[in-house]
Amino acid sequence: MIKLKIMHMTVLKTIIHLVSLGLLVLTFYQAINDQLGADPVEALLHFTGIGAFNLLLLSLLVSPLAKFSKQIVFIRIRRLLGLYAFFYGLSHFVSYIIFELQLEWTLLLSEIIKRPYITVGFAALLILTALTITSTQSIQRKMGRTWQKLHNWVYVAGLLVALHFIWSVKSNLIEPLIYWLILTLLLATRTNKLKLFYRRRFSKNPPNKK
Repeated sequence: MIKLKIMHMTVLKTIIHLVSLGLLVLTFYQAINDQLGADPVEALLHFTGIGAFNLLLLSLLVSPLAKFSKQIVFIRIRRLLGLYAFFYGLSHFVSYIIFELQLEWTLLLSEIIKRPYITVGFAALLILTALTITSTQSIQRKMGRTWQKLHNWVYVAGLLVALHFIWSVKSNLIEPLIYWLILTLLLATRTNKLKLFYRRRFSKNPPNKK
């Protein structure tokens, strides 16, 4: 097996930038110019939403991929994928506010409270926002072990996004179910970490610190 180097990751990061930004700019251009079919708003929301989910799943794939391939250098692209997952999620939310709600802020609050699929989607975005803000190396050093505890909430964000997806689909559940399966497989590679995360957050008797 070829041993990947930092140079290879630089090339891969460049590709991620070009593809992620390029597709997003192209889709918004098509939406503005009414080139996304009969329902451009729905097409835009679907693209940004599914794009955010895809990028989040890819970021979760990095660690097991690095472990099983013994290419630890893969870790260098995890943060970038996570940042783009947040950026696509934010684009999804902003598109919903602008094109669906027509900037009706009082209606936005009502939608978040009354519609469960929007509630969980908004909660996932808040988690991704916190992870993005604290993703720099300087903040990581300042937070110490707390940083890892916070960033373990990415698993909760993944589950909330999956729930948001399946609740927002009115018919044809095949696609969201496939995403649920992929997410389940990725979380299954982190069984021990998830058990520890659950005990620390929700158990009445958290594990003792060694």
